[in-house]
Amino acid sequence: MMKYLLVNFAAIISLNVFASCKKAETPKNPAPSNIVINAIVSADGSGNVDFTVTATNAVTYSFEFGNGEVQDVPTGAITYKYATVGTIDYTVTVTAKNSAGVSASGKKTISVTVVPVKQKLVWSDEFDKNGAPDATKWGYDIGTGASGWGNNELQYYTNRVENAVVDNGILKVKSIKENFSGSAYTSARLLSKGKYEFKYGTVEVRAKVPAAVGTWPAVWMLGTDFATVGWPACGETDILEHRGSELNTIVAALHYPGRSGGNPVKGQTVIQNASTEFHIYKFEWTSTSMQFFVDGKLFHSVVNSPAIPYNKNFFFLVNLAMGGGFGGPVDPTFTNTTFEVDYIRVYQ
Repeated sequence: MMKYLLVNFAAIISLNVFASCKKAETPKNPAPSNIVINAIVSADGSGNVDFTVTATNAVTYSFEFGNGEVQDVPTGAITYKYATVGTIDYTVTVTAKNSAGVSASGKKTISVTVVPVKQKLVWSDEFDKNGAPDATKWGYDIGTGASGWGNNELQYYTNRVENAVVDNGILKVKSIKENFSGSAYTSARLLSKGKYEFKYGTVEVRAKVPAAVGTWPAVWMLGTDFATVGWPACGETDILEHRGSELNTIVAALHYPGRSGGNPVKGQTVIQNASTEFHIYKFEWTSTSMQFFVDGKLFHSVVNSPAIPYNKNFFFLVNLAMGGGFGGPVDPTFTNTTFEVDYIRVYQ
């Protein structure tokens, strides 16, 4: 009996030792640790930042660049280009992952300050030649559209110099109260379709809007696939909209499926002297964001993504509408007015 107890006691000890050894074994696929991040910001105005990350037991790294963009980088080394103009602080977060996709217990972050990104002027119309607008840059929409261009507008758009002319360095789009082809008003709608189209960049418009009640001036853009996919699937970007019934209220908006008609993604701001002084209206457009400014002040910002139609070429439109769903009733004493544009510039 004693011998049997001794043998079993020895077996129990052996099992305990074996179990202890198994507990002490190193995991076959440990979680990453010891994350180290380095960043070198380019000083040449390119917006480039060289990131390098190392970590024990890591096989890939997930970067969150602080501007909404996320990217997996297997090597841990990447040169990332920030496109937004200006000196901006970004908080970059990196998660290290092992071959099973297990990440470290805590994410590591680093702050980087990107020096002003330099952009070059790639297209502009300075409107510096008197007469009809430059035919190499602008065409016209003519007529009333099927139903007031979809907005129940009251004007007839022409290509006459009476309605659109460059005079002393300024594009003047004129609305006139006159009977013309069944309409009570005439005006002009210029477009760069087929002449200039682009994707991403910074747009600057220097303009002065009319004050007359019922006027609806706009500088805006449509996707170049407008003819095939229609509106709002093509996407619409309103850089500057104003109505005389709400003097000095500047509107910027995006229209696309689900956010069209009276339900756009809209922002607005109130400025001074919109109809008596020129102001600079700016639109900054990247693959990750769309931002709208007046005189350097940001007033509307939207996250861009592949889910909305703003990652393709667009063209410009400049027009002055009368009445319609946005313009509202026209002042019965109205005779004529002018929407003035000093320049339109595109930087990339």
